[in-house]
Amino acid sequence: MAATYDFPSDLLAGQEELHQVRTELSALLKRLPWSVEPLDGFSDDNGWRKVERPASPGWTEDEQAEVEKLRQREHELAVFVSTHRYWAAVTGSDRIHARSRLKHSHGDVPESEDD
Repeated sequence: MAATYDFPSDLLAGQEELHQVRTELSALLKRLPWSVEPLDGFSDDNGWRKVERPASPGWTEDEQAEVEKLRQREHELAVFVSTHRYWAAVTGSDRIHARSRLKHSHGDVPESEDD
């Protein structure tokens, strides 16, 4: 039977927000042009596969700011989750299993008693 872990609610909430921020950042990067700066398109078939890119208008200042904001928040949350005080009580291979379980605990944030 798989071990269960009693993650604190703030750790669960931090991990869930980290998932959300990464999803939002990934979707934003997929929508944006391939180059931050305006660049001409190109085609290169000298490598092991052909690579083509259309001309890129670059990113607007607002788009650059949004990407930077999401990257900064992603970093803050990753540090919060990975250095949370909970991990001091979990050792060895249990820590590896617990971290893996936490990463896959989407939406398991318990409701606050104050709600």
